[in-house]
Amino acid sequence: REQRKLSRCVRGSHNYELQKKKVARCHEKIRNQRRDHLHKLSRKIADSYDAVAVEDIDMKAMGQCLHFGKSVQDNGYGLFRKMLDYKLAWQGKKMVKVDRFFPSSKKCCKCGRIKKELKLSERVYHCECGNEMDRDHNAAINIREEARRMLTA
Repeated sequence: REQRKLSRCVRGSHNYELQKKKVARCHEKIRNQRRDHLHKLSRKIADSYDAVAVEDIDMKAMGQCLHFGKSVQDNGYGLFRKMLDYKLAWQGKKMVKVDRFFPSSKKCCKCGRIKKELKLSERVYHCECGNEMDRDHNAAINIREEARRMLTA
């Protein structure tokens, strides 16, 4: 709303400058709210678990090639990972980064078979062994098991 008011003001006028400050305050408040949420969430995870496994995703490339645009970069995943990493390090806990080329979505968590083709529109993972589950849940299980393997190796 404040941004729309600013666009109706005459550039260079006194009201324009006042409205510009209001818009800047709104953006700062949103930035602080997002950062606060990320701090609280990373603290909660760091306090709850001894080891955390994350997929090492290149968010910039993901935004460019998958037609998500800036919405992928806007969620602050990189900042969240940094916060989680240093909070885990403070407590002497581990953060395991699974390689970005690990086939977490394409691999069946039950039998280990890897699908060659898996479209992003396929939200349910179907395997020849009879395993049917949510695609993201299957990937999370695979990332967890790969992190366990990396920690024991």
